[in-house]
Amino acid sequence: MKCHSYTDFFSNLANESNIKIIESLKTGPKNVTKISNETEIEQSATSHRLKKLVNCNVLNVERKGKERIYSLNKETITPILKLVDEHVHKKCKTCWIKEKEN
Repeated sequence: MKCHSYTDFFSNLANESNIKIIESLKTGPKNVTKISNETEIEQSATSHRLKKLVNCNVLNVERKGKERIYSLNKETITPILKLVDEHVHKKCKTCWIKEKEN
């Protein structure tokens, strides 16, 4: 299912498991096994989340043989994440303090 609304798009970015996956992919492309291991999310759940993120074009997927390699959409998502990070660090003082404490 493709994203058809702001709700679809932002719900993908607001899901805690999806955020873990996105954070994992900030360091570079990975397969589902590596993402699952890094995020400590069961592999079938990781695959389910990846499919939703790919369908909404948050992630790109490339086949290499039998393996699928996932990466952040550098055209749109990476700039959005940078903007959100900047906003949180400058404007969301209480969010930033809570994040640093964890």
